[in-house]
Amino acid sequence: MKTIKCMMDHLYWADGRILDALEESGTKNKELLKLVRHVAVAERVWLSRLQGKGSAQYSLWEDAEDLTAIRTMFEENAEQYRVYIEGLEESELDEMVDYANQSGVPFRTSVRDLLLQVLLHGQYHRGQINRALRMESAEPVQVDYITFARL
Repeated sequence: MKTIKCMMDHLYWADGRILDALEESGTKNKELLKLVRHVAVAERVWLSRLQGKGSAQYSLWEDAEDLTAIRTMFEENAEQYRVYIEGLEESELDEMVDYANQSGVPFRTSVRDLLLQVLLHGQYHRGQINRALRMESAEPVQVDYITFARL
């Protein structure tokens, strides 16, 4: 649990840093804003599944223009994940979760693997966002785990 908690703390930190970089860049790139919104919504989708709720109400790929609304979503996600993780016992990490993906296809996956999906999915897309910022001649932001660990 210690490792997962630490990695989740990194996720909250990295989400905030990438939002700061986007705000500082002043980007109006709709695809880039759609991508950061996608990360926030995906975090929410996986949390809903972990909580035994459906996720069909969430649309993973919608246009976004308001970084303030996206930041609020990330902050709400972080608070809800903190509550979820604090209530989670080590033994529950291997419990299986039944859920359906956004297309309605059923799956069964362990809590551990769902949490790892959340952690790795966001990191992948933060890398894409940083690359796009660099291509726009904006400053990318360091979001590597080791940078977080050194704080």
